[in-house]
Amino acid sequence: MAATVSREPGREERRPSPLVETHGLTKRYGSRITAVRELDLTVKRGEVYGFLGPNGAGKTTTLRMLLGLIRPTSGEARVLGEKPGSPAGLEKVGALVESPAFYPYLSGRDNLRVMARYSGAPRSRIGEVLDQVELSGRAKDKFKKYSLGMKQRLGVAAALLKDPELLILDEPTNGLDPKGMADMRGLIRRLGRGDRTVLLSSHLLGEVEQICDRIGVISKGSLVAEGSIAELRGRQGLLVRAEPVEEAARIAERLAGVEEVAVADGALRLRTNPDRAAEINAKLVSAGLRVSELRPAGQSLEEAFLELTGGETV
Repeated sequence: MAATVSREPGREERRPSPLVETHGLTKRYGSRITAVRELDLTVKRGEVYGFLGPNGAGKTTTLRMLLGLIRPTSGEARVLGEKPGSPAGLEKVGALVESPAFYPYLSGRDNLRVMARYSGAPRSRIGEVLDQVELSGRAKDKFKKYSLGMKQRLGVAAALLKDPELLILDEPTNGLDPKGMADMRGLIRRLGRGDRTVLLSSHLLGEVEQICDRIGVISKGSLVAEGSIAELRGRQGLLVRAEPVEEAARIAERLAGVEEVAVADGALRLRTNPDRAAEINAKLVSAGLRVSELRPAGQSLEEAFLELTGGETV
């Protein structure tokens, strides 16, 4: 699937093609509801991609289109180079979309046996995936006796049966208690190592910040930003605590290379190169100010999200 790189003179260097790519992907319901609007999404091979947005932003609708469960109104998508829902593409995709559905009176292992039979996955994979999601010790218990976190992990195990190149997870920590959320985050981090690609939808800022390599932010059906966490947080600078703060702000405003000075919570936020910390500290101290803290700082992901979505909360 990955393109080769040519180093011959005069030959153009080719980059690996994205694992998931959409162009103008749109889904309308009737004439009044547009769930997804002209979505241009790129998921690279080997990354954990966070699809971040409030509930109702269009995340699940997008994932269902990528899996071929619903048809787009317009636009196009490619998943592993194939049309969504095609047998060739689905063969290498595992997914957990919304709540997992299993037979309540069968054990976890027997539920996976049923799924392996229908998906064509080898039965030898069952023990492996149970180990991966740490359910081997409870594999003989009936599904109805599982906690919500265990049910979610069994859903991930089912998605892993075919040893997929792409794993799609829709709000996998939804409804879990703090321990269950921490366990699921640890599992996703482990699954995202190596060659496997994970596309994770979430409305939890902390979740994507801890797990994901890159993020796409969706708001009211439209993709408003895409990039690494550092890129989305954008403006970097320094946080300075100095007394008196008003005098520190006046001095900072006169310093070359300081593009912006803001006072918040008794501290200065300077938009400047963090490498200038020692120089700025020296200026403040030589002016007789008491500096108690000076460190690199940038926008939090929450601040960036609110700015990108016009104040829409998750």
